[in-house]
Amino acid sequence: MSKEKSGKLDKEFSYYLEHQNELVEKYRNRFLTIVGEKVVGDYDTYEQAVIQSKKNYERGTFLIQECTEGDSAYTMRLYSSVAFR
Repeated sequence: MSKEKSGKLDKEFSYYLEHQNELVEKYRNRFLTIVGEKVVGDYDTYEQAVIQSKKNYERGTFLIQECTEGDSAYTMRLYSSVAFR
């Protein structure tokens, strides 16, 4: 399977991992919206990040990642399309 087909948000998560230390310095304990290789939003809560991000970006095109040290926030939340209506 090619890298492009392995996961829609691999690029975004790889960006986060590669830049985690510098992102933590700037955005510690915030929820980041990442599109491609760019942070396009930072929020106090996961819920705020979802609400604002879905206003600006199509579902499946952005990653919301809690910005913390280490790997404790490496989780995946999946929702049906009903959650985004």
